[in-house]
Amino acid sequence: MNGKQQGLTLVSLLIVGALLAFALLIAFRAVPAITEYMAVQRIVNVIADEGDGGAAISELRRSFDRRGQIDNVVSVRGADLNIYKQGGKTVVEIEYARKVPVAGNVSLLFDFSASSAGKL
Repeated sequence: MNGKQQGLTLVSLLIVGALLAFALLIAFRAVPAITEYMAVQRIVNVIADEGDGGAAISELRRSFDRRGQIDNVVSVRGADLNIYKQGGKTVVEIEYARKVPVAGNVSLLFDFSASSAGKL
């Protein structure tokens, strides 16, 4: 009986396991940054609606800070917002970068851009 065996060797199983572990590490490190971005996008849309209701720019910035504190937004503040009127609607925009350490001196850099202009 001279059949050929198929499957993974121990070394290849360790390599595949290490690659999966690294991918999971990156995913676990990236989730908080992406969750924060989704909160910022939601807050930007709410702030734009408040601006359409007649709120002043300084009030919109304070509202962003309050809502950001509730949602644990630490990368940006109300002072970082770009707020203007376009076609009678309030547009709120923000661009920011977030650096996420992975291991040692290896980091991920996310460039985020949130705007209320997409909902016009």
